[in-house]
Amino acid sequence: MAELDPHPPEPVPPGPPAPPPAAAPPPRAPAAPPPASAPPPPAPAAPPPAPTPPPPVPAPPAPPPPAAKAASPPPAAKAPAPPTAAKPAPPKRPRKPAATGKSGSGELSTDQLLARPPGGPTLGWQAVVYEMSGGRVRPAPGAAERARSKLAARIATPVTGCQRIAVVALKGGVGKTTTTACLGAIFAEHRGDRVVAVDANPDPGTLGYRIRRDTSRTAKDLLDNADRLERYADVRAFASQTDLRLEVIASEADPARDEAFDEDDYRELAAVLERFYSLVLTDCGPGLLHSAMRAILPAADQLIVVAAPSLDGARSASLTLDWLDKHGYGGLASSSVVVINAIRQRGLVDVDRLQAHFAPRCRAVVRIPFDRHLETGAEIVLDELAPATRRAYVQLAAAVADGFQPAGDGAPS
Repeated sequence: MAELDPHPPEPVPPGPPAPPPAAAPPPRAPAAPPPASAPPPPAPAAPPPAPTPPPPVPAPPAPPPPAAKAASPPPAAKAPAPPTAAKPAPPKRPRKPAATGKSGSGELSTDQLLARPPGGPTLGWQAVVYEMSGGRVRPAPGAAERARSKLAARIATPVTGCQRIAVVALKGGVGKTTTTACLGAIFAEHRGDRVVAVDANPDPGTLGYRIRRDTSRTAKDLLDNADRLERYADVRAFASQTDLRLEVIASEADPARDEAFDEDDYRELAAVLERFYSLVLTDCGPGLLHSAMRAILPAADQLIVVAAPSLDGARSASLTLDWLDKHGYGGLASSSVVVINAIRQRGLVDVDRLQAHFAPRCRAVVRIPFDRHLETGAEIVLDELAPATRRAYVQLAAAVADGFQPAGDGAPS
């Protein structure tokens, strides 16, 4: 008997019916033996001879199941085809470098890590919405805040070396010392470098009275120790510092003093300060002919000419520019900033015409409104200024900073 297929039989695909399996047709019941006496019945017509059943031959092999077709190799041998569920991965997009200013540096920035970077609008309805929403709603800054940011950026203009700014006036009482103190305070508030204001009045000056002093030492004491000043801390011991980091070196106020602060004194003092400070503001004495001015003007990078909003105050400022033109300082005059100081709202002088007079002769004209806090002559506190006055000094600082030029002689140590 033929060997059976090891696989169980599978349904046969449709086709001509296969002959019955090798089993023989069911045997017919044996006929009863005739009685011995009866003649045998006539033989029936011989039926057609039944085909001799073929020897038991195994049934034709059924076609193997699709998974076991002989014509195809087993699944393990098939060429790997991409599965329908896993499509080819799309090409990767080039990864953008982190926005840190350095390509591929891998540094982390605030914008990358924080959902809401710190800071928000501080002026107008934008600030109200920002505060009421707890910082979740951040409107874009308004026009006023954008203008203020631009002014702050101008004031913070970096400098190389030291910038020397002299504040001058032909006559006293026009607000020269006040201008020096307020301008220096604004610079110290908006900048990260060192700012110092020095009183170079040949007579006892008042700059030291306009701030809260933390030392009684003066410019004379600094000069007496000039050969021992090697570090910033050595110089700092002779200066008073305001809350906004402005440092002030006061003049000698001893009534027994019988010598004026002269040309040599200023030159030696300036040589020391320029080593340690980025901005040096000099409060000059009234007039242009005293000895110290012969050292101040040649060393100055910029001039601020202070004028009062009056006829004689305007004439004095105009004469100052004339004198500079006549004595070889035309460049300083044309690049100077004129300050019309302490303007009252209902004054009798046409300030617009004053400004129109000075505008062609200098680089900028800035108007400072009258302020009761400054009128007292006491210590100056910026937070006590009227908002309009403070904005005016910020505009003055920005106008002065527009004239900064790299000195190229190295940064202060």
